[in-house]
Amino acid sequence: MIFSGLDMMENKRGCSKRVREIRSSAIHEMTRLSSKIEDVAFLSWAKPTSDTPDHIKAAAVKAIGEGRVGGYSPSEGLPELRRLISEKLRRTNHIDAEGNEIIATIGAIEGLSASVMAVIDPGDEVIFPIPTYSTHIRQVQLASGIPVFVPTDETNGFDLDLDAIERAITPRTRAIMYCSPNNPTGAVYTEKQLKELADIAIKNDLFVITDEAYEYFTYDGYEHFSIASIPEMKERTLSSFTFTKSFAMTGWRIGYLHADHSLIPQIGKAHNAFAICAPVVSQYAAIAALEGPQDCIDEFREHYRSARDLMCRRMDALDHVFEYKKPKGSYLMFPRIISDGSEDSTKFCKKLLREARVSITPGVAFGPNGEGYARFSFCVPEPQIDKAFDRMEEYFK
Repeated sequence: MIFSGLDMMENKRGCSKRVREIRSSAIHEMTRLSSKIEDVAFLSWAKPTSDTPDHIKAAAVKAIGEGRVGGYSPSEGLPELRRLISEKLRRTNHIDAEGNEIIATIGAIEGLSASVMAVIDPGDEVIFPIPTYSTHIRQVQLASGIPVFVPTDETNGFDLDLDAIERAITPRTRAIMYCSPNNPTGAVYTEKQLKELADIAIKNDLFVITDEAYEYFTYDGYEHFSIASIPEMKERTLSSFTFTKSFAMTGWRIGYLHADHSLIPQIGKAHNAFAICAPVVSQYAAIAALEGPQDCIDEFREHYRSARDLMCRRMDALDHVFEYKKPKGSYLMFPRIISDGSEDSTKFCKKLLREARVSITPGVAFGPNGEGYARFSFCVPEPQIDKAFDRMEEYFK
């Protein structure tokens, strides 16, 4: 029997079980619902609202004009870009990186997907400190792996619970996967915590897969630490980075991953199947980002710190509705909803959107213990934050 596209959608056997069991993105659902409402104060998306710096855009235009972007690059990326990335990793992240240990990827997400596919077999378990970015969980599910959720320590700002992580390890555990600075909580895992996590990974022969997209955005004396900088961890760490956050290049879809030279050929097989190569025009833009002035990063960081402080002040006036931990990094915060306890986070956020025209993201999107929370993004202009909180103060008074 031949099925039409509609028939296939209605017949659940038309799609794989692993895809059917993945929940739809609450982030994108809030975006879709917000588009149907006029004049929404939008705090849902974790993407910079600043434009890409001019010198980066100019480099892309120049590459286009010179006819350099019409074909493929090597699958692992332009040699000059990989050389610059390895220099940045040595200089900034203290990772002993070489150009042959780098793959330019379609944002951090594709690099993480390729990394997961390279090291996870069906039935392997991957430990996630949660709350965490929902896409990471989906990547493991798509690889037919099993996510294992270990709650972080909310009382200490969502720090790692290292004892709980060690207790969660079984003979089927293959990897630990985390993002720091964290999306959605804004936690920054310290060097001490990550060295202890490294000891756990080494003792149990585990891979560690990291998302370090927010590496430059830490505050109040907290510093980002790359676990791959620990010499004993280099051969078991797959680290993903992106230009999206650092240089406001969301739509350029360009990132990179680092792994030991012994792992790169295997990760490259998945990368080639997913992407062939990262967009060539974006690779030239990334070269300009690394070679050019870096002051835009400092400007973005200061903007996010100021916006965070504003959001915290405005959140204080809603202490009968939300209870929060001040973010140490990223441009996100993850307060607990304490208004009445009668609604789950999805119903709460949809009602707030519908009745107050404020868009935030339900916490349940970030793992099971995210229920009862909501994610707020402060990478927006400060007037947008004031607009959203003016409306919420009126709504909840």
